[in-house]
Amino acid sequence: MNNGGAARLQKRGRVVVIASALMMTTALAPVVLFAPDANAQVSAGGINAEHTFDIPAQSLTSALAQFGVQAGVQVTVDGALARGVDAPTINGTMRASTALEALLRGSGLDYDVTNDGTVVIEAVTSSAGEEVLETLRVEANAAEAYDPADAVTDSFVASRSRTASKTDTPILDDSAAVSVVTEKEMQTRNVQDLQQAVSYTAGVQAGEYGSDVRYDYVRIRGFGQTNLGTYRDGLSSRIYNFTTSRPETYGLQQVDVLKGSTSSLFGMNGPGGLVNMTTKRPQDEASGEVLTTFGENHLRGAGDVTGPVGENSNWSYRLTALWQDAERGQDYSQDDRIYVAPAFSYTPNTDTKLTILTSYSDRESGLGYGFPAGIETSRDAFFGEPDFNNFDTEETNIGYELSHQINDKLEFRQNARYTHVDLTYETVYLNDTTPLGNRYAFAIYGELDRFAIDNQLQYDTAINDTFDSKTLVGLDYNRDQNRERRFDGTASPIDPYNPSYCGISCINLNFTSDTEITQAAYGLYAQEQLTIADDWIATVGGRFDYVQSDTDTISSGTTDERDDHKFTSRFGLTYKATNEVSVYGNYSESYQPVYSSLASRPDGVKPQEGTQYELGVKYQPEAIDALFTVAVFDLTQENVSQYDSGSATYKQIGEINSRGLELEGKMSLGEQTNMTVAYTFLDAEIKDDATAANIGNRPANVPKHQASAWLDYTIPGQGALGDLTLGGGVRFVGERQRNDGNTETLPSNSVFDAAINYAVTEDISLAVNATNLFDREYVSSNTFGSRYYGEGRTVLATLKYSW
Repeated sequence: MNNGGAARLQKRGRVVVIASALMMTTALAPVVLFAPDANAQVSAGGINAEHTFDIPAQSLTSALAQFGVQAGVQVTVDGALARGVDAPTINGTMRASTALEALLRGSGLDYDVTNDGTVVIEAVTSSAGEEVLETLRVEANAAEAYDPADAVTDSFVASRSRTASKTDTPILDDSAAVSVVTEKEMQTRNVQDLQQAVSYTAGVQAGEYGSDVRYDYVRIRGFGQTNLGTYRDGLSSRIYNFTTSRPETYGLQQVDVLKGSTSSLFGMNGPGGLVNMTTKRPQDEASGEVLTTFGENHLRGAGDVTGPVGENSNWSYRLTALWQDAERGQDYSQDDRIYVAPAFSYTPNTDTKLTILTSYSDRESGLGYGFPAGIETSRDAFFGEPDFNNFDTEETNIGYELSHQINDKLEFRQNARYTHVDLTYETVYLNDTTPLGNRYAFAIYGELDRFAIDNQLQYDTAINDTFDSKTLVGLDYNRDQNRERRFDGTASPIDPYNPSYCGISCINLNFTSDTEITQAAYGLYAQEQLTIADDWIATVGGRFDYVQSDTDTISSGTTDERDDHKFTSRFGLTYKATNEVSVYGNYSESYQPVYSSLASRPDGVKPQEGTQYELGVKYQPEAIDALFTVAVFDLTQENVSQYDSGSATYKQIGEINSRGLELEGKMSLGEQTNMTVAYTFLDAEIKDDATAANIGNRPANVPKHQASAWLDYTIPGQGALGDLTLGGGVRFVGERQRNDGNTETLPSNSVFDAAINYAVTEDISLAVNATNLFDREYVSSNTFGSRYYGEGRTVLATLKYSW
């Protein structure tokens, strides 16, 4: 007999499967589930051939019968072994062996392949012939074997993502550019915030304001996405004014960057793209870690445990927690955090799953400051007041994800979250124009309540032998209510070269406004993914949005009301040239309502609209765990809102075009080497502007060239010595223009990062990570009359125990 069992396959990636034995109560003769031809001889290689599978969740016996038909192989199984066992949904193009492994996962069954190609299902047995309960490790193709909801903990490469199409579609098949930062990559680089997480991604510019850590500043393809382009678990985390909280990256298992116009699926957004963060989910297998991170003025303790609630339980749990007492590089700054995130999953059967996601985050942080022109001093200098330097947020989230397989073709999914944020924002800073005069004082006390829900119906069917259809219909709703009380004033002057602080007593604040912004957004969308002859995938989508925005200035008794509506579309086509290479093109649209006082816009307010044309190539070699992508694009945004100093009003006559090229590669070569490379070329131009002299110029702070690379290599341990991993990376940002007038050029900069990780034992590791290793001093932006410096060198050591 030719052993073709799952445990013996050599492929990419690694999936751990717990095989449990089933009690046998009867002995039935083997059942032949499929026989292509009684006289035919099926080759042993047939189990490794690639097919398109559409097997709904059902009993294992029925699922194996459908598997045999769709794979063209003969399958036999002892009826007693399969009795009472359920099999999951298998959908997509993959090797027959991978599909069979997924069907048998957790059943206590394995398979062999006879010399004539017959697949024989059998119980997992020991050498003594007894059934066993040990862990069965399967070597499988990472592109085919894992669910996109699962964290990728052993590779820099993720081959599936729900973000690009809101369906479980391989990245190779999507007609859009999407980059995934896996949990493995985030852990290796020890990312401390979202900006660090995406900083090695093609098309992304992160950390534009350097040491200013109020928000995660991200540009995608030249367009700022900070306000509208942040999502968590597929639901929006928009910023309407000042009140928001930064996400805790220790609570994330993946970060997806979807590039280009995305409104046909996600609604109002800028044309550059979006960042979608995936919260850590409960796992069926028990595991955990505890760690401590320490450095100069930095101490962190954290833990993450998950597993089933009890033996044979339908419930699993996860608890992620973090405490941090830290300071940042600038004087009188802080970065104190508390994060607690309990999560539970309930799986009553193979058709239904409910995951409850909750979190509490308390952050006490200061602000990073710009340096006005004429002030040349240490980049760590502080010109505010230590007792009035707060950007403190308290955030509570409670939400859930529900999926239910109604029948073998129709699935319903619902995703919802409620968020509450409290903000205390207090600051004193130097006057930009007269830095030696009185300082400005400013305070915001905000409160945000947000509810978001997304309902989806997905219908998958094979129309005939040529056409496979995946239809998605969705209805989502977002409601944000943001109230902020604002105070403005002054503080006594200080000498920026020898500051002497005066405390709260020298700050004079006056109440300015009490404003409440309420926005309700309704979206109805549909998408069709039609696979033609296995080689062509056509994607067509459209969405209608209706947005109600009310700005109630409570302090003055005035209200601005505005309704916006827009239909946006997307057209994409992917050609699977081979199993490893796809070529795609797409057209997509975006729209972005403008928030501001109507009184400042006598010509009315229209949404900013964007269009994108994109072509790309994706290559995922079967021989190694890697994904390479190339994309060229042409993006245009119209109705850009701009201030006209001549009329002292805002006008929407701006137009910006961004054309470019993105190259990206991610590789995990065995268990020893990980590598990422990225390059971005952006040819951005102001096509129309309220200031005629700006037309033809380059938009402010958009570099023409960006590049990054990361490489780490593990030296296997010998004897008493454990594995030693050495890693390093470089991030390059090219020259930028200080303003739209292009009156000053900011120089390029290169920043180096490094990592060392030593496995003390199989369960204990010690890692040291450094960002900006050579302490490069550079200006990240020069905006509003102030220079913002990039953060200096940070070195952190992490001692971790895992089980």
